[in-house]
Amino acid sequence: MTDSTPHGFHPTGAEGPAIGQDEWVARHSDASFLPKRLAPLEQRLRAVPWWAWLTLFVGAFCLFPAVETGGYVRQVAFNTVLYMLLALGLNVVVGWAGLLDLGYVAFYGIGAYVYALLDSPHYGIHLPTLVAVPVVVVIGALAGILLGLPSWRLTGDYLAIVTLFFLQLFQTVTTNWQHVTGGPFGILNVDPFGLPGGHQLATQHNGVFAVAYLYVALAIFTVVFVALRLLNRSRTGRAWRSLREDPLAAEAMGMPVNWLKLLSFAFGAAVAALTGSLYAALYGNVFPLTFYFVTLITVYVMVILGGSGNQAGVVLGALIISPLLEILRDAGKSRVAFFVALVCGLLLLSRRRPRLAYVGLAALALGFVVHAICGAVNSTWVAGEHAGGFAGLVDHWVVAPAHVASWIPPVTYIGVIAAALVCTLLRGRLRDVALVPTLYLAAFVWENVMLSKPEPARYIVLGLILIVLMILRPNGLLGERRVEIV
Repeated sequence: MTDSTPHGFHPTGAEGPAIGQDEWVARHSDASFLPKRLAPLEQRLRAVPWWAWLTLFVGAFCLFPAVETGGYVRQVAFNTVLYMLLALGLNVVVGWAGLLDLGYVAFYGIGAYVYALLDSPHYGIHLPTLVAVPVVVVIGALAGILLGLPSWRLTGDYLAIVTLFFLQLFQTVTTNWQHVTGGPFGILNVDPFGLPGGHQLATQHNGVFAVAYLYVALAIFTVVFVALRLLNRSRTGRAWRSLREDPLAAEAMGMPVNWLKLLSFAFGAAVAALTGSLYAALYGNVFPLTFYFVTLITVYVMVILGGSGNQAGVVLGALIISPLLEILRDAGKSRVAFFVALVCGLLLLSRRRPRLAYVGLAALALGFVVHAICGAVNSTWVAGEHAGGFAGLVDHWVVAPAHVASWIPPVTYIGVIAAALVCTLLRGRLRDVALVPTLYLAAFVWENVMLSKPEPARYIVLGLILIVLMILRPNGLLGERRVEIV
C-alpha cells in the first residue's frame, strides 16, 4: 500500500503516534470506545488527565463507608480492592508482556503465607509491618523470577502448561507440608498490620469489619496504580508491548526479550504477593483452598472483561465482577441477573442481527404454550410455582415441577449443551429456529437445576455475561481495538 503523506503525519492534525499510515492497523487515537454519535463526549473525557480520574475514583471509594455502614458490604468493598490489585499485577504479565501465566495466583498465596510465617505465633516471629511487607514483596518478585527462568524460552501453550504446573506444585506443597504451611488447617492467628509505635490496626470493631483496612488497601492500590502507570510509559513498558506484539521482531531489534519476560514475571508476582499480605493481615488466617484455580479464573475474567493491557479497564473489570459474584450467592438475585443478562444480550445482539428479536419473542411465546400444555396434562408439573414477584412471573413462563425427578437434571443439562453445539453448526433461518427451544431449555435448566446449586450457578451467569460482552467487544470494555484499513 502506498501513501504520499509523510510517515508520522496525520491528516486531521491530531497529535500522537501515526500508526496505520503504511500498515494494516488503524491509528491508535482513532479507535473509539463509544458509538460514533457519542464521539464528542468521548473526546472530552479523553482530554481529562489520568491522574484526575484516579483521584476522583479513589476519593469516591473513600466516601463509600460513609454511605454504607454494613460490615458485610464494606468487606466486599475491601475484597474488590484486593481483586483490583490482583488484576493490575496480572495485567503486567498478560496484558503488557503478552505471556499466558496460569500460575499467577500462586504468588498471591506466597505473599499470604510468607507474611503469615513472619507475623504469627506459628514460628513466634512478629516482625514490624514496615519490615515484613517489603520482605514479602521481594520474595514474591524472586519467586516470579524463579518461575520465569525455566520458561523464558517458552511461549503460548507451552508457557501456560509450565506455569499451571507451578500453581499445582504450590497447592500440593501448601496442602501437605504441614510443619511449615500448616497443611489443610493453614496458619492461624496472623498478626494484623501494625503502625510505628506498636499500635495494631483492629480488624473488627464490635464484630463489624474495620473500615481502616479499606483505606489501607486503597492507599496501596493508588501507589501500585501510579507506579505501574509510570512503568508502562517508560522504556521498559514500551519494550513489553513490542514483546507482546511480535517477540521475534523485538529480538531482531536488539531488545533483551528474555530479561523482559523475567521483569514482567517479577513485577506481576510482586503485586500479587503484596496483595496476599493484605489478605492475611485482615483475615488473620491463611488456608490453601483460598488460592485454588477458581481464584485464577476469576482474576482472568476481570482482566479479559475490562480489556487486557488497559489499566483502567482491568480495574473496571474487578469492580464489575467482584460485587456481582457476591450478589449471585442469593438464589433470587441470581434469577434476576440471569434473565436480565439473557434479555439484554438478545437486545444488544439484535442490533447486529435484527432477526434475534423475533427469536426472543418466539421463545417467550413457546414458554407460555408449553406451560399451558403441561398444566393441563398434569397439575403437578407446574406445582412448584412461587406466589408472586419476579420469581412468580418467571414460573408462569418456565415449567416448575413440584418435585424434579432424578433423571431430569442430567438429561436436560446435557441436552441444553448439545442444543447449543448444534446451533453453532447451523446457519441462517435454520439456526434461528433452533435457538427458540434452546433458549427455553436453558431457562428450564436454570430454574430447576442450577438455582439449587448457587456456587456453580453464579459462575454460569458470569460466563453468560462475559460471552455476550465478548461478542459485542472482543477486546473488552476498554480494550484497544484494531481496524484494518480498507
